[in-house]
Amino acid sequence: MSNLKQQVGIKAAEFVKDGMILGLGTGSTAAYFVDEIGRRIQEEGLQITAVTTSSVTYAQAQELGIPLKGIDEVEAVDLTIDGADEVDGSLNGIKGGGGALLMEKIVATNSKDCIWIVDESKVVETLGAFKLPVEVVQYGAENLFRYFENKGYHPSFRQKNNQRYVTDMKNFIIDLDLKKIEDAQSLAAELDTTVGVVEHGLFLNMISKVIVGHEDGPEIIEK
Repeated sequence: MSNLKQQVGIKAAEFVKDGMILGLGTGSTAAYFVDEIGRRIQEEGLQITAVTTSSVTYAQAQELGIPLKGIDEVEAVDLTIDGADEVDGSLNGIKGGGGALLMEKIVATNSKDCIWIVDESKVVETLGAFKLPVEVVQYGAENLFRYFENKGYHPSFRQKNNQRYVTDMKNFIIDLDLKKIEDAQSLAAELDTTVGVVEHGLFLNMISKVIVGHEDGPEIIEK
């Protein structure tokens, strides 16, 4: 599958123009895009400034010599390219499999345009087979977990190295095993108003196009 990820990562870099403030996504597919931006800077003299969505992407970009700024140092981001864990026909999606959903959503919200890059396995009819990540503050997290259990959302605390995973922003992630999300808008609204939830992985009405990797080449799906 990595060749499909690489294919869309390279294709997405064609949308990047000199002078852009560029949002760099997180994850295995976005990593190929970041590599290609590094190559274009070195070999083609591409001039951009980048904002990253995680400590992992920051380290990768720094190593490649990509000029970086913090999100608070820029007025707006011209274009953000990121991966997604699921995307439906309305170009809504689930993100946060890599644990960077809060930073990813902050950068996306501050972007004039967002493009997702995925391989064909991520395109679905209905969201929800991929567990929905919910980033929560550590204080009161057990109570939130019980709340999600009582709602029938089948929560689990994300683990790493046999302990609870802690995000770059020092929060926990509770993954909701929903199987099928019938109404993403109302679920997003519910989570947005649940105290202790910092952010969730439903990214709705945030992107203009998806670049999908297929064996016979990339497909661009527009809003």
